[in-house]
Amino acid sequence: MDLDDLQRLAMRIHGSYDELNRRERGRVWTRSEFMLGFTGDVGDLAKLVMAEEGARENPGGRAALEHELADCLWSVLILAHLHHVDLERAFTRTMTELEAKISARLAQEPPTR
Repeated sequence: MDLDDLQRLAMRIHGSYDELNRRERGRVWTRSEFMLGFTGDVGDLAKLVMAEEGARENPGGRAALEHELADCLWSVLILAHLHHVDLERAFTRTMTELEAKISARLAQEPPTR
């Protein structure tokens, strides 16, 4: 799957969630509520990464980490769509900028200690 395929799949699931939320709650999530949900997912991911490093218990094991990473990716794809961000273009541009900054710093003389 490429990024476009992932985005289409994410949007299909998003549409299903909208349908479910309309039925069960009479409304869909706002962009702000998606961001809050993503924040919760990132917190869950942080705990699972800590567990992966042995710093806390993880009864869900590796599968829980994989699930949460996928949840976070889904949220990023949805937020990009809701905010009309071309994620592929933005990612490529940002990585190019970071690479140039890092390369420039690596080309400098290291500080003396």
